[in-house]
Amino acid sequence: MLLRELVATSEKVASTRSRLAKRHALASLLASTPTDEIAIAVAFLTGAPRQGRIGIGWATIRDADAPPAASPTLDLRAVDEVFATIADTSGSGSAETRLDALRALMLRATAAEQDFLERLLLGELRQGALESVLMDAVAVATAIKPQRVRRAAMLHGDLATVAATLLTDGEAALEHFAIGLFRPIQPMLAQPADDVEDALDRLGTAQVERKLDGARVQIHRDGDKVRVYSRSLRDVTVAVPEVVAAVAKLPAERIVLDGEAIAMRADGRPHPFQVTMRRFGRKLDVDTLAKQLPLTLMLFDLLHLDGEDWIDRPLAERSTRLIALAPDLVVEHEVTDDAVRAQTFFKNVIEKGHEGIMVKDLNAEYEAGSRGSAWLKVKPTHTLDLVVLAAEWGSGRRQGWLSNLHLGARDEDGGFVMLGKTFKGLTDEMLEEQTARLLEREIKRFRHVVHVRPELVVEIAFNDVQTSSRYPAGMALRFARVRRYRDDKRPEDADTIATVRTIYEKSVANEDSTHSNIWPDPGLTDQA
Repeated sequence: MLLRELVATSEKVASTRSRLAKRHALASLLASTPTDEIAIAVAFLTGAPRQGRIGIGWATIRDADAPPAASPTLDLRAVDEVFATIADTSGSGSAETRLDALRALMLRATAAEQDFLERLLLGELRQGALESVLMDAVAVATAIKPQRVRRAAMLHGDLATVAATLLTDGEAALEHFAIGLFRPIQPMLAQPADDVEDALDRLGTAQVERKLDGARVQIHRDGDKVRVYSRSLRDVTVAVPEVVAAVAKLPAERIVLDGEAIAMRADGRPHPFQVTMRRFGRKLDVDTLAKQLPLTLMLFDLLHLDGEDWIDRPLAERSTRLIALAPDLVVEHEVTDDAVRAQTFFKNVIEKGHEGIMVKDLNAEYEAGSRGSAWLKVKPTHTLDLVVLAAEWGSGRRQGWLSNLHLGARDEDGGFVMLGKTFKGLTDEMLEEQTARLLEREIKRFRHVVHVRPELVVEIAFNDVQTSSRYPAGMALRFARVRRYRDDKRPEDADTIATVRTIYEKSVANEDSTHSNIWPDPGLTDQA
């Protein structure tokens, strides 16, 4: 299939707010996609290459700038093969080799295809073709009930594989998709709540539990065999012998558990997130590191036990059984509908150094891969006043508006250093107003990015600061969202990079610099 066909469908999906129209456009494309290219098409439509992160960032894309091809000739398989080559390139001279491969690809792409590929590689292809819509599209294309497709995708964890299988083999192939030991499923995720009261207003009587800022782990056991998987479903068993040992002692033969592994200090307070992440680095001496930085396993869900799936049971039943099975490993929690009591629990959790609480619907099933409203997270936030350096044209329902903001803090020389991007927290009214104000300050454009004079100050809420090789500051804000524009402040009143660095240094005050060569798996994150 030519890439132009997929790009055209992506544009069509992005230009409509109708879920029905999105579904039918995607179903039509999938029905006409060759069998051996379905997995590629699904991956692209969900916003990422099949190979995941392949080592291409904004700088490489900028350097690979090439005149667009006059006519479309690229097909999906050719693009996928280039991505695979780039992903497999390493060692001396690899950066230049990747750049050459990307430039050669861009020379073969039309202007629309170049724009699509850039957004795909940067993870910014917000076209509205979310997995839920694609699942419905697969259901339409195969005449299978949507709930059966969603369950298959949930249990298998890879929509591309499920789509390819169902579109090839039909409904009979559904029997292949069920919870299987050593075949991890996508974790259930949480939505943010404004505060404790908001969470309880939405859920009523709920399970309120300590939210850990550690590494999300899914543990599978069959007899003496134990395997541990990250949130991105990568096998990390070798990195976590303590987790293996803890689960091996449980009174069960076959089990699948959801939880977190976290490094704790001697005083019982947690180490910062990035300290825990050292245990999952690419270069590590597990035995030595386990002694220096032991992990604690905390469990919060039961998915399978001795031949019986538990994901369709309500949380209240799963929690009761989990406590009976592993009383010493279950995360601290309580059941309440009292906002004062829940606020006290929240305060105690924060005082102990943890990042917040989870508030969970007692009647909810375990919805693998879903960020639904049954799990809510409440965390304290920081704020910074930052300057808008640029913005990107939106897509989907934000088509025609400047949406994704590039944020900068003041540096020592009076300039601004970029700390990241965000499009979260913006209302339609804010989008309309900021588009007009930013265009008045435009100084240049590069494809979908509009660079502006650094004059507008915006208040940004965020959870913490982490290291990042993507931005010049070497740091980035986690879970940044817009609170409001600060028209009462001038750019010189914005927060400095020194302030941001202080926040970061406080969060890693106990970090041991001797392990700075260990890089974490970006797929290891908490319930957020």
